[in-house]
Amino acid sequence: MYPIMYNVKQYFDAPPPIDCVKTIREEFERIGLKDIIKAGSKVGITAGSRGVTNIPLIIKTIVEEVKRVGGRPFIIPSMGSHGGATSEGQTRVLYDLGINEEYVGAPINATMEVREVGRLENGMPVYVSRAALEADAVIVVGRVKPHTDFKDEIESGLMKMMVIGLGKQKGAQTIHAYAKEGYHKLLVPTARKIMEKAPIKLGVAIVENQYHETCLIKALKPEEIENEERKLLVKAKEWIMKIPFKELDVLIVEKIGKNISGTGMDPNVTGRFAWPDEKPPELPNIRFIAALDLTKETEGNAIGVGLADVITKRLFDKINFHDTYMNALTAGAIGLIGAKIPVIMPTDRDAIELLFRLSNKQINETKVMRIKNTLELGTFQASEALLDEIKANKKLEVVGEGEEMQFDILGNLI
Repeated sequence: MYPIMYNVKQYFDAPPPIDCVKTIREEFERIGLKDIIKAGSKVGITAGSRGVTNIPLIIKTIVEEVKRVGGRPFIIPSMGSHGGATSEGQTRVLYDLGINEEYVGAPINATMEVREVGRLENGMPVYVSRAALEADAVIVVGRVKPHTDFKDEIESGLMKMMVIGLGKQKGAQTIHAYAKEGYHKLLVPTARKIMEKAPIKLGVAIVENQYHETCLIKALKPEEIENEERKLLVKAKEWIMKIPFKELDVLIVEKIGKNISGTGMDPNVTGRFAWPDEKPPELPNIRFIAALDLTKETEGNAIGVGLADVITKRLFDKINFHDTYMNALTAGAIGLIGAKIPVIMPTDRDAIELLFRLSNKQINETKVMRIKNTLELGTFQASEALLDEIKANKKLEVVGEGEEMQFDILGNLI
């Protein structure tokens, strides 16, 4: 016997999507790009590994605008250890995101070489990509969003892109070795040192709404980045996808992956933080999580899988342990938590049935939610035990009739 599941639509008070090309051109005109980028100068443009909506178009437009004022743009993969911490791997990650020379109109310099540009007061060395240091100017492009490991006034955004992205694998591993101190106390000073020593001329901050649509793009001068990023993070936290329930017995996540979140499935959605004391109190309490598969785009990097309680053999067989462990070791001790392998069950049915048994409730009383991934919560499935909460929430709507959870002959969830 399986629970009756209902298709549910979730509505958000979301800011509208913007025209990325028009907005970037207006922002560059406002900030005076022609006075910032000199004719003939080599201009590095950062590109990360996350699934940022419209990122190929955003990078392409920035390239075009740099060329328009006479600059010679190139792309710097800025993603720490992703892609197995190799030049080829990071170039491949960008290609998978749609960022390639043919489309964006600029070459990719994926060298993993870094140089030390200084030290913090505690003696920690600060590293920056050689490609960035050899440029005449660097434009840092990144999405501002809540971080997957810690909570502070500055989390994921332009400053992290400098430290972890332009720091490459060595820079990322260096700051991650300090664990929480690295995030809370060293991230911002490291970014300040990079802006002091490297040719950072401009930042382009991106913010997305709850539907994963680009709703804000802002060009920032280096001296504006820190204060403006604090303000943008407040907005980003307001606009993040949320699970609309306080308690769940079982969360079924169809796919996890690096293109979804730095931890495969976003703790800002699930409430499953590797450091539990970093969890904001408003996030849900979820007793058990099943992760069923990896996204194609993650290329076997299963970091974050350790935050699930059970996975399928299908997911396990797709894990690229080299890339997963490289990501985990670069992240330090916290990365090991995300790389641990949960209980492995042969099929979706076996994994889900296991969690139903562990829930120790009557099936019609078990609170179950099924999502595609932690980026897509506009529609989901919920069990009958959640119906009262759904009906009491004006931003939730049941669509159609409920049906018993079904599996195909191979045990895959339908």
